[in-house]
Amino acid sequence: MFFESLAFAFGAPPGGSGGSTEMFAQFVPLILMIAVFWFLLIRPQKKRQQEHKSMLESLRRGDVIITTGGIIGRIVDVDGDVLIVDLGETKARVGRGFVSGMFDARALPAQKEKKSKAEPKEEKARTNAEKTESAGEASEERKEDRKEERKEEKE
Repeated sequence: MFFESLAFAFGAPPGGSGGSTEMFAQFVPLILMIAVFWFLLIRPQKKRQQEHKSMLESLRRGDVIITTGGIIGRIVDVDGDVLIVDLGETKARVGRGFVSGMFDARALPAQKEKKSKAEPKEEKARTNAEKTESAGEASEERKEDRKEERKEEKE
């Protein structure tokens, strides 16, 4: 008796007349989801990969790059898949695959020109004297300011 009531609860099996259209109607949401994923995720990702690949192939001497680690440098030499990158004071070898993109060279601060080692000792002594003199004057001014503050507090 229990099984008979269960069979009636399921109802009659679907008729044979619209079977293929019903089956197609069940797959429509799945097909739509695949299409949405294709246009929103897969296609743009493939496009970015293609652009990155073409950028890596077009790297040449003098380009300013940024690596995946965030290091910014200028390419000095290209040797196959290895790039020799000038980082300022040092040079490093970087694999071509570790370049994340090109960097705008105008965003880099201008490098300061290094003074020659043959700078006369007199100039160095003069600049050192000026520094100590200005520091001495500043400390004297601070002492006077403190004295004035103390006098005002006492009054």
